Amino acid sequence: MGRHSTGTVSRPRWPLAAGLVVVTVAAMAAILGGAAARRSTGSGETRPPVRAAAEVTPLSFDVAAPPPGRWPRWGMTHTQYSATEDEPAAAARAREALRDVPVVQNQHIMGFGAGNPEPEPGAYDFSSLDERVRLMAETGAAPVITLCCAPDWMKGGRPGETDWSLLEIAPRHEHFPDFARLAAAVARRYPGVRHFIVWNEFKGFWDGPRREWNAAAYTELYNQVYDALKAVDPAIKVGGPYVPVSSRAGGAAASEVSGPWGAVDRKVLKAVDYWLRHKRGADFVVVDGGVTSEEGRARPDEFGALGKFGAMTRWLRERSDLPVWWAEFYPLPCASLEPGGACPALGWDERHRTAVIAAALVELAGSGAHTALYWDTHRPKTRDCPLCLWSGDDGAPTPALALLRDFARWFPEGAEPVEVDVSVPSVRALAGAGRTIVVNTADGRVTARVDGRDLTLEPYEVRWVER
Repeated sequence: MGRHSTGTVSRPRWPLAAGLVVVTVAAMAAILGGAAARRSTGSGETRPPVRAAAEVTPLSFDVAAPPPGRWPRWGMTHTQYSATEDEPAAAARAREALRDVPVVQNQHIMGFGAGNPEPEPGAYDFSSLDERVRLMAETGAAPVITLCCAPDWMKGGRPGETDWSLLEIAPRHEHFPDFARLAAAVARRYPGVRHFIVWNEFKGFWDGPRREWNAAAYTELYNQVYDALKAVDPAIKVGGPYVPVSSRAGGAAASEVSGPWGAVDRKVLKAVDYWLRHKRGADFVVVDGGVTSEEGRARPDEFGALGKFGAMTRWLRERSDLPVWWAEFYPLPCASLEPGGACPALGWDERHRTAVIAAALVELAGSGAHTALYWDTHRPKTRDCPLCLWSGDDGAPTPALALLRDFARWFPEGAEPVEVDVSVPSVRALAGAGRTIVVNTADGRVTARVDGRDLTLEPYEVRWVER
């Protein structure tokens, strides 16, 4: 989707000035598969094999907030800034908001708020990642780690150096085992994290000459990471391929996943099909995407475009019995979330934006999505952040975070959504475990009969009704 490829939203936080926290490691030949005593760097030089992660020191937390008993399904991804960068008073309020109703929280291992986890082969720096995982633990999150991105030396760079402009380059083929070993080290470091996503949006896996995704190369990397994680603990849950679900409008773009909003790019479906056929194993299937097509529009309107989430979710469920995750979902018609980017939703009032997000969550839940993560764009020390989950000024939760917490409470794992009768097309509703969410998608007051009761809803009102 290119929504976090450049600019302040995606730019990784620079490593902490305190320097490296180096973790000494020992060999783990089972994961490395008996690697030779010397390995080519791809530049004609050779170096000793990297020692594996069997003795990484696990990080434990003495916290008062235990993880939720049931998987909450709904949550967010931490990006460049989070509560760890807020002023103390704002951070405390944000942490309390996250702790009040635990949600799923996701963090990448490099970039998006984390420094380089392995600047040199075998020398790990988990300092910034520790900070983010600690935040998740202290707020009682259901934690997830996304295994992206890769240190420079795995991409042809010099050991000890980090060029953040190269963040989105994939590891070289000869370094796939090294990245799998790093994934194992991360899993050993954080035994409380049981869910791992392999890579992010096929970064670096675009085949330019063929003009399609190199699903074979990604799947090879995925399989090596999958084996490495399962060698650490077979109970770890692993998912992929995290392919960006791009779409187009018009007859020439037709594909088997289509609707009034357009059609999913056939290259995306081909990549998912390849991964499903050739993966070593998986515990869930991951995609991401938004409502804006490659033409830069949300069709037929901001609410009708949300059908893309449901259509793609149903297609994935038809292809596999794996739980469907949306690692990122973008319900607002924004071509870019970055400063200066095209995002007409920024000109809407908050009720309008909140209604669209609520309707998107209804679409995802109703179509059977298992987990959905909101891409947070948090900025510290500022109140003006309309797409953030809490205020960087005082830590107050926004309506978007309130929605995620409410969905975590009323649509947790095991709570099957129930469709309800609604008399007015502009009103959407879905029943969960004890509550029904009702969303007025019209910009005027509406009276509708919802599940046998009459409700009068203000423009773009979102209401939870006791069942």
